[in-house]
Parts: sequence; C-alpha cells; structure tokens
Amino acid sequence: MITVTSAITDQPMDARHFRTVLGHFPTGVVAVTSLNSDGHPVGMTVGSFTSVSLDPPLVAFLPDKRSSTFPVIRESGRFCVNILSAAQEGVCRQLARKQDEKFTSIDWSMSPAMTPRIADSIGWIECEIDSVIDAGDHDVVIGKVLALDVHVLHSPLIFFQGGYGRFASTSLTAPAEADLFHPLRIVDQARTEMGAAANELNAEICASIVIGDQLVLIGSSVANSLGTAPHIRLGQRMPFAPPLALPLIAWKDDAAIDTWVASAGPGIDSTLVRNAVDRVRSRGWSLVLRSDEQVRFERAVAALPLRNATREQTDELMAAAGSLVLDGYEPAELEGNQQYHVRVISAPVFDEAGDVVLLLSVYQLPRLLSGDDVKRYLDRLMHAAAQVTATIGGTAPATIESKVVAA
Repeated sequence: MITVTSAITDQPMDARHFRTVLGHFPTGVVAVTSLNSDGHPVGMTVGSFTSVSLDPPLVAFLPDKRSSTFPVIRESGRFCVNILSAAQEGVCRQLARKQDEKFTSIDWSMSPAMTPRIADSIGWIECEIDSVIDAGDHDVVIGKVLALDVHVLHSPLIFFQGGYGRFASTSLTAPAEADLFHPLRIVDQARTEMGAAANELNAEICASIVIGDQLVLIGSSVANSLGTAPHIRLGQRMPFAPPLALPLIAWKDDAAIDTWVASAGPGIDSTLVRNAVDRVRSRGWSLVLRSDEQVRFERAVAALPLRNATREQTDELMAAAGSLVLDGYEPAELEGNQQYHVRVISAPVFDEAGDVVLLLSVYQLPRLLSGDDVKRYLDRLMHAAAQVTATIGGTAPATIESKVVAA
C-alpha cells in the first residue's frame, strides 16, 4: 500500500519544484508567427498550445507576460500556429531567442491571410485573436480559427523534462476522412499483428486499400529498430492503375478484372497484366523487384502531394506506372540461391464475403535477399494477413488458407 500525505499551507509554492513536476507532462511544440507594423515576420516558441472548441473552432496559447513578441502579435490581431516537426528543433531554438532578426535563417512564406508559414512544418492553423484573458504571470490567448491544414506527415517535436525529442509511435494511420472511416477501423484491428510482423522482420508493414478508382495508403507499423518515419506517405492517394497493387484486384470477378486490365496505359501489355493477376491469385501474394522504372515510379509517388496534385504530377505518375516492367514488377519465378533486390512484398486480407479489403505490404527490406530469404518474409507476411483476416471475421479462399497452413 502506498501512503500519500499532503498538507495545505500558506507557504508560497516553490517555482523550481513546480516546473520540475509539470515538466513530467510532455507537450507539443509550436511556433506562433505574425507580422509587425512594418510587415516583417515575428514569432515565438510555444509549448502551451491547445484546442478549445469545435463549434465555433477555437484554439489557445499562453504567452508569458514578459514576452516582447506577443504584444506585436496582439497588435497585428492575427497569428499562425506552425506545428513543428522533430527535425525543426533548430527553428524552435531560433524563435526562442531574445533577438530582433529571428527569421534570418528560417525558410517561410506568406499565407493568403498574411501570416508567416514556416516551411516544412507538419501543419498550420491561421487565427484571428478572439480574446485575451489574464492568468497570473501569463495571458490566455483565444484564437478563432480561419483556416488550417496538414502539410507533411512527420513526427512532431515534443518538449519533456527540459529537453526536446520526438513522438515515438511505431504504428501510424492516415488522417481520418469520410471515406476512410471504415477502412481505418479495419487497420485498428490489424495494428497488433502489423506491429508484431514488422518487429519480427525488422521492416515496415504498410496497409493500403482501393476506394473507387484510387489506391490509398492508410496505415503503417515500423519495426522499433527502424525509428518512426514511415516509408510511405500516409493518406497518399493515387490512381489505381495496372499493374499497381495486383492483390487488390486479383480476387474480383472476371468482368471487373477485364475492365481494370483494359485501363492499362499504352506502355503496358494487357496480356502480361492479366497473366500477372492470375499468377497472384494462384499463389496468394505479389512481389516487386528493384528496377529503374520502379525507382521512377516511387519518385513520382513521393512527389505527389496529399491533396490537389497538378496535372503534370498526375501525368508523370501515370507515365511512370505505365513504364513498369512486368517481369521485374511481378516476377514469375524465384530461385532459392539467387540474390534479389526486393522493393515490396504484398499479401491480401479478406472480409466475411471473401473480398479483399486490405493489402498488407512489407517495405524497408534488406538490399539483397536470397530466394530462400524472400520465402521467409513471404511466409511471415501471409501469416500476418491470415491473422488479420481472422480478427475481422473474414474468410480467405481455400487455396490461400492451405498455403498459410503449409508455411
């Protein structure tokens, strides 16, 4: 039994002890920016930012009353909250200094609302000051949200026990959008098995789905030894065109497969695509090898923004997909003693109707694997897919179940 004694006295609280105890509560770090009367950027580092209200949308931060920057922000009437990433500790320290030219080494741009947005921040929230409330040696600044968005998906900067660090989650999901609610519930159920497989293989296990004519990357579990940065951009959407993510189409009916195969670009042999689909359905998995064409495709995906891709970006993605070589993208045979540079291995998850609802893929593999090593990765991934299928009450085709049992 633990006995806790407490006493209420009239003695003043020790400030150092207060900070020490509260320092055990980790906080996110943001940069609050605005413009001075001359139109120059001003900013301050804040560890006391919080959401306040959804309706109306309100946020708040608590500047020290001794701050020389907040009076300038208050006079402006508007501010931008820049959510700093773990890689922006330098930006954080620069804005925390007491100097006039804080932005000399900070890359930033002006927003349409005339507030400074700091480059490479995870996201931004633009506000106008709604009210300022007295709170001891700090003020509580309530901001009415005018606009907000996520820019990049990185680990956030965290302040904890007097030092900066990062949020170390190894299981990540895409931002929730209306058409992702059901798939994200499936990913939640798959999370434990994805994490176990990632750690056993010392790799990354990603989840993707098809919504309409789009391929969407919605979940990732990264091995503890690899850190927290996912290989894929969660929430990324791209056209679901041949020969991408073959297991997501392989168990559809013939009419659906024929329609999808017919949508292949002019550089893709539709007969080879159909053969690859049949091969994936027969063996229950898909594998992609490294090639110049595959690297071009991966770069086109990386250049695609989460939203509002330009026509040029989409055209390059489709051209890159159309240039993929089927022998390397989905090889027919693997020799046990031959070395392979594998980019990704994928296996399907089935629902109760026997339809593929999720594709699990292994990324961040060793540069070269023997055919026997590839089989080890395949067996573990197929086991993970079977476990997730069972968890969600799904039913895999008999041919898939027999391969998992045999493994």
